[in-house]
Amino acid sequence: MGIAGIEATREIRQVEGNGHEPFIRLVDLSKAYQEGDRRRVVLDGASADFARGEFISLLGRSGSGKSTLLNLVSGIDRPDAGEIWIGDHELTRLSERDRTLFRRRRIGFVFQFFNLIPTLTVMENVTLPLELGGAPVKAARAAAGSLLEAVGLLDRAATFPDKLSGGEQQRIAIARALVHDPMLVLADEPTGNLDEATGQAVLELLDRLTRQAGKNLIMVTHSPESACLADRVFHLHAGKLQHEPCDDPVHRITQKPVFTEKTQKPAFSEKAGF
Repeated sequence: MGIAGIEATREIRQVEGNGHEPFIRLVDLSKAYQEGDRRRVVLDGASADFARGEFISLLGRSGSGKSTLLNLVSGIDRPDAGEIWIGDHELTRLSERDRTLFRRRRIGFVFQFFNLIPTLTVMENVTLPLELGGAPVKAARAAAGSLLEAVGLLDRAATFPDKLSGGEQQRIAIARALVHDPMLVLADEPTGNLDEATGQAVLELLDRLTRQAGKNLIMVTHSPESACLADRVFHLHAGKLQHEPCDDPVHRITQKPVFTEKTQKPAFSEKAGF
């Protein structure tokens, strides 16, 4: 999908999202931490609704609570007050065990530092979520192979992570995040450890793969330019989520992905380390 296609899809989603039941609901979330004698409030009545398949970016200064919010949405942590709904599931009412199972089956993660296991090959890293879920080895490898082909790294399946560039490692991390077919992908600064050109290519890949599968994507970023690739942008300030329209959404992206005529998949650049 090119930039024009991304923009058209984003506009359609915004219209649809206004008239459809929210898929993800954050209701009056509060979270505070005790730091010595001081109680630090991170979230203070944060609320938002996201439509099915929507790509959301979260902006905010360091320490504003963006990663805390992702931890709550994923069920890693629990809010002090408020509700979190994903589809028909209210995460805030689930036990720790049930939240763990929900996260393992329904949520994918992409991290700033990739978090690949160095002693496992590319194929083994990508199949790991399926194996943890009890999938047969043959089925897991088939699913992983399809995603490795989609990210352009099937030929590196037997390679270990330390032999890959940063962009290649993040592409593997994206494949791993999607291999178990999650309903929601959470990305915490996915381009923060990459150069600008490689980071842009990673974002376009992540955007394309999640849109094609109709998945929700919530991305934390410090970059307004990266944030504006999303359908909607929210700013986390003073413990609350505020919708922040982009002045020039999508067109802030200066380079377009290159597609081959035969496959319509990105032609990745080795020079960019991607």
